[in-house]
Amino acid sequence: MGRILNRMGVVSLLCFATMPVTGLAADPVPPVVTEGKSASNVDNTAINSRDKYAGNKTPEDQFTTQDDRHLLAAVRRSVVHDKSLSLMAHNIKIMVDTGNVTLRGPVKTADEKLKVEKIVQAVKGVSSINNSLDVKTN
Repeated sequence: MGRILNRMGVVSLLCFATMPVTGLAADPVPPVVTEGKSASNVDNTAINSRDKYAGNKTPEDQFTTQDDRHLLAAVRRSVVHDKSLSLMAHNIKIMVDTGNVTLRGPVKTADEKLKVEKIVQAVKGVSSINNSLDVKTN
């Protein structure tokens, strides 16, 4: 019985080895395109560099109380639900600390920055907003 299984394994391996492998390694992966821009154009590394400094809070620094988590989820839902906002605005960093919301990251326009702030202010439980959103200039 062991010999039969062994032969089946060898036969399967030989069949697989003789299959054509066209297109597996030869085709380059196409660049990611988001809203008409290639991945190199949506790199926010320079904008996010301020998060490296100890005085600036990041999403990893926020408190994890149940109320903060629920408020964060509600704020995120409200921002993402608004389909008039750009993908950049949908992906902003949102931090919550006892009702105080900090917004950080790039948005397309100054109007969009204000719109995000209005959306967040309308969420029940938000007591204040620190709008540190950046308007992307390029």
